[in-house]
Amino acid sequence: MKINAGEIRVGMLLEYKNDLWQVLKTQHVKPGKGGAFAQVEMKSVGKNTKLNERFRSNESIEKATVEENKFNYLYSDENNYFFIDPKTFEQIEIKKDIIGEKGKLLTENLEVTLSFYNGSAISIELPNQIKCKISATDGALKGQTVSSSYKPAILDNGIKIQVPPFVEVEDEIILDTRTLEYVKKI
Repeated sequence: MKINAGEIRVGMLLEYKNDLWQVLKTQHVKPGKGGAFAQVEMKSVGKNTKLNERFRSNESIEKATVEENKFNYLYSDENNYFFIDPKTFEQIEIKKDIIGEKGKLLTENLEVTLSFYNGSAISIELPNQIKCKISATDGALKGQTVSSSYKPAILDNGIKIQVPPFVEVEDEIILDTRTLEYVKKI
């Protein structure tokens, strides 16, 4: 679908120079002399390269059509993660390098949203908050104030985060999947 350069927003996926690009930053500039333009910083979804491009305001750009579907996580092997469509029971596999660090947060039957472009998965969106268990943490030091001090902790999936001093080993917490930050103790 063609869009005007003035309609480009952060997070959009664009088809440009035979590649798929995600918009990281955009700035609309109206100089005193000459026509207005959009200065756009983009990252290639497949190659992980960045590109800064200027589009005149009257130029049209191809917006990528992305299909999003809900899937449930099943299991993983050394190279792939496996998901199932809860409606059709069709299983799909996605390479671990596409999902990256977020793969450590996957638990059995967790519902995720997968984005597909031309039939192949390009990204995963986890629920905003998930339940995790603390596997290791330092002891709290006497005299620390609860409001501003945090201590390091390791979750049962191996991710290192900062938690308040009252959180102990074996405690269950809620973790924000977007920022990997502690939300609350359960």
